Amino acid sequence: MPRITAPTVAEHRAAQQRALLDAARTLLARTGEAPSMADVAALAGLARPSAYQYYKSRQDLLHALVLDVFPRWARRVEEAMAAQPDPADRILAYVITNIALVAEGEHAVGSALAAVAPSEELNTQSSMMHSQLLDPLVGTLRELGAEDPAATAELINAIVHSATKLLESGTPQEAVNARVTELLGPYVREHRRGASGKQHP
Repeated sequence: MPRITAPTVAEHRAAQQRALLDAARTLLARTGEAPSMADVAALAGLARPSAYQYYKSRQDLLHALVLDVFPRWARRVEEAMAAQPDPADRILAYVITNIALVAEGEHAVGSALAAVAPSEELNTQSSMMHSQLLDPLVGTLRELGAEDPAATAELINAIVHSATKLLESGTPQEAVNARVTELLGPYVREHRRGASGKQHP
């Protein structure tokens, strides 16, 4: 049994699971292929048999990674949007934060997971993720009076997908941010509070 390095057994297990998930994410982002349990354990600083105390199989570990990566992505986007006091500015926050996550490698992890661990569970989780990501954007567009918030949200999300392709083709993140800001800037400025007839700072 591995030596306890946390105040309680529960905290120790949580720390070890976190180390295994982080190691699996790192290897997946690096290679685009499902890592072996031995490689994951080695990177996490654990013996291979110890890894199996936390995850029964490589597939079990990959599914746990899906449940870990996707909600963290949504949380980052939601927090960035919530930090903007003006609803219109939340639209750019949504796009720019998604671009940042892609640049950080989270998208590569998600794509790799979809490729190496296809399953009904993963597909369901992906659909939930898409819906969870769009919900705050749809809510913001509804608040701004968009005629069809859901359709507009899908169009904005298409910009994110196009930005992802630019990043993956080698376009610098700063340049991608500049292009989407150039594109969405007029819409955002038009819908800021006080934009019609009032001076807005």
